[in-house]
Amino acid sequence: MRMMLRAVLLVGTLLGTSLMAMDAAHAVDKAKSKEEAQKSKARATPKAQPVAKKSATVAAKPKAQPKAQPKAAKAKSTRVARSSKSAPVATTGKNSASVHKRNVNRAFAHDVDLWQEPGRLAVQSGSALVIAEDGSETLYEKNATTVVPIASITKVMTAMVVLDSMPNLQEAITITDDDVDYLKGSRSRLQVGSVLTREMALLLALMSSENRAAHALGRNYPGGLPAFIVAMNRKAVSLGMARTHFEDPTGLTSNNVSTARDLARMVAAAHRYPLIREFSTTSGATAEVKGREIEYRNTNQLVKSPTWEIGLSKTGYIQEAGKCLVMQARVADRPVVIVLLDSAGKQTRIGDANRIKRWMESAAASGKHPTPA
Repeated sequence: MRMMLRAVLLVGTLLGTSLMAMDAAHAVDKAKSKEEAQKSKARATPKAQPVAKKSATVAAKPKAQPKAQPKAAKAKSTRVARSSKSAPVATTGKNSASVHKRNVNRAFAHDVDLWQEPGRLAVQSGSALVIAEDGSETLYEKNATTVVPIASITKVMTAMVVLDSMPNLQEAITITDDDVDYLKGSRSRLQVGSVLTREMALLLALMSSENRAAHALGRNYPGGLPAFIVAMNRKAVSLGMARTHFEDPTGLTSNNVSTARDLARMVAAAHRYPLIREFSTTSGATAEVKGREIEYRNTNQLVKSPTWEIGLSKTGYIQEAGKCLVMQARVADRPVVIVLLDSAGKQTRIGDANRIKRWMESAAASGKHPTPA
């Protein structure tokens, strides 16, 4: 009995041990399965993670793009503005307009400053001519044979015709109503009834472009004003000014026409008259009229410049002719005649004259022969 009881206890113990071992094994297997599942999940997660990030990035692009685009365009347009020779960059809207405007301004400045390069010149006047005083060499020309109104450049011819008649320069002449400008309505400080010498009238006509003085000179010519106009045109023909015509001694009419090339002939001829050289380059004078002194100034500011050596000068202006200027001057140690017609701006003719001077001096300094742009 006691043996049977021991046998039953032994069998129970063995069975308990087996069950515990089986539970332990099952627990170990379960733990391993769980660990492998976690490892499998961990291995799968890195592959899935970039997909999630990529999709987030793609989704964010449309929202960020409108804000980022103007900055990128601005940066591109800045690079274009700073480098004129960079590769073309696509720009739109205001940036494109800004780039275009800057490029146009740069191109315009380049054209205007061509004279700064030795051997090149560009002027802004409608017609222009730079020629050796003796006519042997044309240094620059622009529309030099175009017929245009010449305004008060006329007075150079007026002075030559007056002096050719060998008048008494000290004879007194009187300003009358016939000398008043009713065509353009230009003003004059010489009132009707003013008396001055022919010499003073000639000085005021050449230096200050005084219209009443010039008209009075023509009116007091032998044979009167009609004979004077005939003499002006005859003188033009004798000088070879084939495309020139005069109808009055002042230039107030736009029917007084010529070309830059014809006027160069006239200036060269007038430069042989000592009184025309002196009066046209006088910077200022005082005229006594009706018991009072009147100050007059030269209409060409360059005659007072210490950097210019001007032998003859005359300016002109009416609306139809624009601003005009003719000069005989010594530039870069060369006597030349400069003709500038139909200048639009107030200082364009002066600017052109200075450009011509610097152009010639630059070419002479570099040992190069001046060549027009």
